[in-house]
Amino acid sequence: MNVTITNTYGTAHNVSETNPIRVTSCDRYRLPLTGIITPSTTPAYDDMVQMLRDNGHDTRPEGYGLIFLESEEFSATYFGSITQVEQYKRDNANGTATFDASQGVMYAQWPHGKGWDDFLPRTFWNVKARGAIADGVGLVTAFAHTETPRAEVIVYEFEGTWRPGGEPQQLVTYHCTACHKDTSYDSGHVHENTGPDSRRWAARQARQHIISAHRHGVGDENSACRPNNGEMLRVVNAVTRDMWGTTGNALPDTDDAYCATKGPCSIIRELRAGVRPSVYSA
Repeated sequence: MNVTITNTYGTAHNVSETNPIRVTSCDRYRLPLTGIITPSTTPAYDDMVQMLRDNGHDTRPEGYGLIFLESEEFSATYFGSITQVEQYKRDNANGTATFDASQGVMYAQWPHGKGWDDFLPRTFWNVKARGAIADGVGLVTAFAHTETPRAEVIVYEFEGTWRPGGEPQQLVTYHCTACHKDTSYDSGHVHENTGPDSRRWAARQARQHIISAHRHGVGDENSACRPNNGEMLRVVNAVTRDMWGTTGNALPDTDDAYCATKGPCSIIRELRAGVRPSVYSA
């Protein structure tokens, strides 16, 4: 299968030549976090540097300065000297500093496991302190649909609940403007937004959606991209008219119109306008 997935929002990403679902690197990163770990001040230090030891990179007995990097859907961790990272923090007071990655070692993704899970704070792609609408509310990335002109598959952070009346949480998912399927009703496609891995997984699922449409077409029973063409809306409208003896429709009778007023497209429209949407409930 020969398909090019085009990013329509933000930084260009590089994908595997044999598997366009898998991102291998990106052109630019944000550097949202720095940190210091030392044998004397970090309780789980030995567990945290085991990955370095396994790869022959544990070369700094005094400890490490850390820089955590994230793109829209890729993350990495830099291990360098404490002196270098402290200098970087001083130089980055205005948010424009760079660092020499050749002085240390870079690992794909952010670490997790014993020590790391307590050390790393919860992070979001959109952060109010950097001009976002709110922490964890906003667009992450988007891809041009390969089969439907002008359609996109959009990854976004939002505030939502798993059930009506539930406690609001920070969530991340994707939405396809070709089929308008609401992933809130599709198990496994809405994720608790805990960090780069959550956003990376949502973006991966968005690309899988596009690949499925490219492979099977839009609307095919084997395709993930299957517009309902307002079928369920027409059923609800018919039942409502019969129940209440009315002639008008209670809901818009097309999926795109319903989505624009009550579904994910309404959220995305407000995010693009810089407006904080209401908490979304499935």
